[in-house]
Amino acid sequence: MTLTLSKLISHPPFSNISGRSIIARRNLFSQRLRIPYPSNSFTFPFSTMTTKLMKAIQITRTGGPEVLEYSEIPYPSITGQDDVVVKNFAIGINYIDTYHRSGLYKLDLPTVIGREGAGIVESVGEGVKDVCPGDHVVFLGAPSYAEYTTANAKYVAKLPEGIDFKLAAASLLQGLTAWTLVTQSYAVQKNDWVLIHAAAGGVGLLLTQLSRKLGANVIGTVSTPEKAEIAKAAGADHIINYSHQNVIEEVQRITNNHGVHVVYDGIGANTWETSLACARRLGSMISFGNASGPVPPFTISRLSEKNLKLMRPILFNYLTTKEEFQRYTAEVLEMGFFDTPFKGRICEATSLVPTSGVVY
Repeated sequence: MTLTLSKLISHPPFSNISGRSIIARRNLFSQRLRIPYPSNSFTFPFSTMTTKLMKAIQITRTGGPEVLEYSEIPYPSITGQDDVVVKNFAIGINYIDTYHRSGLYKLDLPTVIGREGAGIVESVGEGVKDVCPGDHVVFLGAPSYAEYTTANAKYVAKLPEGIDFKLAAASLLQGLTAWTLVTQSYAVQKNDWVLIHAAAGGVGLLLTQLSRKLGANVIGTVSTPEKAEIAKAAGADHIINYSHQNVIEEVQRITNNHGVHVVYDGIGANTWETSLACARRLGSMISFGNASGPVPPFTISRLSEKNLKLMRPILFNYLTTKEEFQRYTAEVLEMGFFDTPFKGRICEATSLVPTSGVVY
């Protein structure tokens, strides 16, 4: 009988090979097996599969908001045993996203940005045991500005009852950041004096609420009267408007010239000297962000003037194991601070893609 290539590829094991692979290899098959085929009229007995696409916001270069591109990219798939594909119903927008977009924190390009979201599990890898399709979950660490995300099961947690997608997505990264800052970076104690820069910001509000719950006296810095009201509603005992008040002088006045036990500084370059001056003897400096740019190099011996402790924590170093992530996430999601005014400040982003194709 005559064996043709069309007959060969319609039977196992060749029937599972993609059309693209067969196109690339048909000459090799023909030469080795001496199978005739019409050189100019080769056809396949099956159709090639169409790639499933989803909408996403990605960057192909770094820069300002104009580099955000509203695109269609391939739907994510399960490629590892610990993969969890989540259909996103809400995503969190965080300051670290601007670091990735601007290039301050390097990522391989092109890439989808975003680092947290909440939704429903679509599919899981063979090694995933704690969640299954249909579960409502929140995740961390995986690109989230998309309709679907493939997350590592290590950073996926089921949502407790009463926590909806929007609240979870808006709270997890900032909540974990704030919680580890007040319990691990520096363990806030009752009656401590705590200085929080940008107290009306996302992490600042949570730091304010948590520090107050732990019994500390909170001094918050803000730039406007409106932000002062927000920080005060979150529990700040004292507000300093740095647009017209001297932060160092006010901190010394409020603390009777003792200074604060700990400074939480997410601003960076612009507040570094102020933070050093506001810390008391044997105090702690927690630098956790660069909103105004990185802290410039400094002589480490300056810390010895007051025997200060300095730390530059990164959240994921507290979440190196699945157990750590599950523990801290459970603590954050089950906390009472979600009943505070922060809950009412969750905002929804509106995209301007119909005319420009760019999201601002």
